[in-house]
Amino acid sequence: MPTSPLATPGELAAALAEGAPPVLLDARWQVGTDNGRAAYAAGHLPGAVFVDVDRDLSAPPGRGGRHPLPEPAAFQEAMRRCGVRDGHPVVVYDQGDAGGAARAWWLLTWSGHGAARVLDGGFRAWTAAGLPVTVELPRPDPGDFTARPGRRPVLDVDGAAALARAGVLLDARSAARHAGREETVDPVAGHVPGSRSAPAGDLFAGDGTLRPAGELRARFAALGAHDGVPVGAYCGSGIAAAQTVLALELAGFDGVLWPGSWSEWITDPARPVATEAR
Repeated sequence: MPTSPLATPGELAAALAEGAPPVLLDARWQVGTDNGRAAYAAGHLPGAVFVDVDRDLSAPPGRGGRHPLPEPAAFQEAMRRCGVRDGHPVVVYDQGDAGGAARAWWLLTWSGHGAARVLDGGFRAWTAAGLPVTVELPRPDPGDFTARPGRRPVLDVDGAAALARAGVLLDARSAARHAGREETVDPVAGHVPGSRSAPAGDLFAGDGTLRPAGELRARFAALGAHDGVPVGAYCGSGIAAAQTVLALELAGFDGVLWPGSWSEWITDPARPVATEAR
């Protein structure tokens, strides 16, 4: 079992040099584009296999939002195709701030994989450390990973609404989107009544790595997160919110993900929408 959900570039480089290196997954992603796949083709960590957030880590969009959780069998097949094995370490990375790696980490741990980690700072940190990249495409042996979903709690719409009233529901989108001053992706602007603005971008230091655990804990405490108080996270479609859950774990809190997030909330026009004064 990993002692931390994060791996530094140095730790990963050392692990890759060992006889049984971890499986590497490249989860770079940008909403509404194939930029992640293009970035992978232009250069990736040696041995890394590309995983598509929209196709491998999500079900088709619908009433469950833009990125519903994938069916366990489909996720299992995708991970086996990438060479993921039960009990064998996996390290996932993205560009360092978009949440694709955290989504893969969350899905793996939700599905019972006990040895998944995220590369802190992602591809940006790896290259900044002068470590190698390649355009060579790996051919991993098929894995034997078995998805056992339910190893982490999950919020649904009703649970999220209740948490906003009785606990702490963090909105990982930008402050402007939470306030309803702008909406760049979804057709309705605003937020779940009672939720608290906690932009995922604030979790990162200037170099793209996550802030130290103590600093993250203080930030979450300022938003109302304390021991014994239930806390969860949402965003537009559950991707960036996985980054918040990862940061909550680093800070010592048991954060719960709402996979459907705002894009699920607004599928029913009867649900209330809160905004802030302009």
